[in-house]
Amino acid sequence: MRRRYLLLLVVPVAVLLALGALPSLIGGGDVYYVTATEIDLEDGEPAHENVTETIPADNLSTNRFPYTMSALEADDGVSDSYEEGRFGFKESFTHTPFDEFGELEIWESNAVDGDAVWVEQNGTFYRLEITQTPETDNGSADRSDRLGVARIAH
Repeated sequence: MRRRYLLLLVVPVAVLLALGALPSLIGGGDVYYVTATEIDLEDGEPAHENVTETIPADNLSTNRFPYTMSALEADDGVSDSYEEGRFGFKESFTHTPFDEFGELEIWESNAVDGDAVWVEQNGTFYRLEITQTPETDNGSADRSDRLGVARIAH
């Protein structure tokens, strides 16, 4: 009888783990955001020698790139938060912003420089980064205050 109750408890937990439902509820780790900073082109030259292209946001799916797209669509340029799980447990079962940036780098390595990705949406260019605070260096979370200058060949 005891074994049956134990199985009734263990089997649903194992199924939930396999589906990723339980790890998404486990938090306690660092919180990350994708931030989109609007940038201007200057002389059509790359901002960095490794950046010669941009990724068109029209080719990105909200289902496949939820953090990237929520940063681009947000008024303040900040995505929904992602909280790491303890001991790397959650990352094995859930989608992360790091997965998105890794996929974007594979897709177009010329649009990636270190931890930043350059994206174009409706003629506007953005520099995407994964940060632990939704604010920028100047302390503002408002996209209009974060207008920077970068040179990107398009």
